[in-house]
Amino acid sequence: MDGKRFWDPSKSVAERLPNDLVVSCEQPGIMPSPHWHAQVEVNYVFRGSIDYAMHGHRVQFEEGDLALFWGGLPHRVVDTGQDTYYHAIHLPLLHFFRLRFAPDLQQRLMRGATLVTGEPCEDDAPAFTRRARALLSADGRVISHATDELLLRLERIGLEPHRIHEPNEAGAEPADAGDNPSFETIRRICGFIAENFRSEFDAVDVAVAADIHPKYAMSVFKRSTGMSLGEYVSLMRISFAQAQLRDGEESITQIAMDSGFGSLSAFNKCFRKKTGTTPSEFRRARHRPVSAET
Repeated sequence: MDGKRFWDPSKSVAERLPNDLVVSCEQPGIMPSPHWHAQVEVNYVFRGSIDYAMHGHRVQFEEGDLALFWGGLPHRVVDTGQDTYYHAIHLPLLHFFRLRFAPDLQQRLMRGATLVTGEPCEDDAPAFTRRARALLSADGRVISHATDELLLRLERIGLEPHRIHEPNEAGAEPADAGDNPSFETIRRICGFIAENFRSEFDAVDVAVAADIHPKYAMSVFKRSTGMSLGEYVSLMRISFAQAQLRDGEESITQIAMDSGFGSLSAFNKCFRKKTGTTPSEFRRARHRPVSAET
């Protein structure tokens, strides 16, 4: 595999920074095992190709492809072309929920589908080069503008000819099916939470949807993702709330209720724990992305 790079998980930052926009501009690394992170991931391939084993399906990105997928389900780069170069942008869920996708497409992505442009766009290469510089800027206004521009480009994928790669019925990568048989269970759990995180439910409801015992649902989710069910639900709710705080005009109390929290005090406590700031402070803040290996 001369000319190819191998991924070093010890240098990965995205998993540790679920609320940060993480930008990586490099040769993709072949991964020895699947990984996951709380952000949605954007890939743009400048040259070469990337072969991914997503959760439940395989997909190859070619030169000029722009792709979007939910990183909360196991995925890994299994091979690349020699001298492949791409941009990987990890978008916090707050930005995913800002995307004006049709509800069906949003849910399909959260269940593990991969969205890819139907054909290359000649404007993408210079635009992604410029955006990467902007997203790594020290100027909050430049970062905000570049983020908004990126979201508009992603929305356009759904309005033009595109491909959607869905998880297969087995719900697991064939080559790794014996390594972790819980991946299909995780897919069902994440699908249920994606559809219901703004409503009240408990571990029993999740377990019924996944057709497993509640205690097993909690243990297998924790073992597979590193997060408890409660932490994951909170992450979804906080990410949704962040998008509303950033773009909406509703009161903080209304946003707390709309995001699935039973009280303003519970929302404030969870928000500060997850983000290190209050909802009011977040509404005024600008966030700087982090450059890192994925």
